[in-house]
Amino acid sequence: MANRWINTLTEKDVTPEAAFMNRRQIMGGALAGIGLAGISSSASAAPEGLEPNTYEEITSYNNYYEFGTGKDDPAKYADALTIEPWTVEIDGMVDKPGAYAFEDILKAMTIEERLYKFRCVEAWSMVIPWNGFELADLLNMAGVQSGAKYVAFETALRPDEMPGVAYPVLDWPYVEGLRLDEAMHPLTIMATGVYGKDILKQNGAPLRLVVPWKYGYKSIKSVVRITLTDTQPPTSWNKANAREYGFYSNVNPTVDHPRWSQATERAIGSGLFSKRIETEMFNGYEEDVAALYAGMDLTKDT
Repeated sequence: MANRWINTLTEKDVTPEAAFMNRRQIMGGALAGIGLAGISSSASAAPEGLEPNTYEEITSYNNYYEFGTGKDDPAKYADALTIEPWTVEIDGMVDKPGAYAFEDILKAMTIEERLYKFRCVEAWSMVIPWNGFELADLLNMAGVQSGAKYVAFETALRPDEMPGVAYPVLDWPYVEGLRLDEAMHPLTIMATGVYGKDILKQNGAPLRLVVPWKYGYKSIKSVVRITLTDTQPPTSWNKANAREYGFYSNVNPTVDHPRWSQATERAIGSGLFSKRIETEMFNGYEEDVAALYAGMDLTKDT
């Protein structure tokens, strides 16, 4: 299938693999999902790229709170996560509920590459070539029942493999949700790979959600349950701090985070002290997704 959902991005825009893996080092000591205070809102031209980081940097910095809040904790501890075998429980308002083996899902899906921009609520961004399949294909395989309005997601919870869940950073397990029309949109994918390689455990192996017009924390990692429901599901960061993290979490440069501006962003790989670039509405995917929110006040429905 032709991939038209790449905006004007080209291979030249892809964030270097090293910089992608090393983004937490570049962000310094910021706590992911909580972010940086006092970020400058001055916009500028796009910054120049950086040379790739070393292998040690690539594999030592990441974010996955179930393995700890330190930048290097996921790389230290995520190898303990058992991903074979892996099943995804699909339940709720579906015709064929059950535990779907990951390998069976892969056999039934068409895997393709999607070149997407990724925007974090912390005000940094990158461009990533994901490998994966449209979430709509998986939901259609399970059979969405009439009356379903939302899709809820749940991350694996393995206290014996995930040392971070011993601490009440969030209300475990990590949960997220989308409106059904958002979930069925062809931009929304379940990613199984990055840069043509299997997703590393610290990055959400073996299966994670990617919704490119929303802030990155919506793209839940290591999914073990998908539930179709007629009720808006709870989401982890909204439960933790509803004032700062809404259900929709659309990239909207006109709505600041209570503690910093969202008007600009730093492109990872462009240098720690580079000038900032303007953030685009819906992360640059406005033409494709704005119709989903017709009639809504996006300064209130955040």
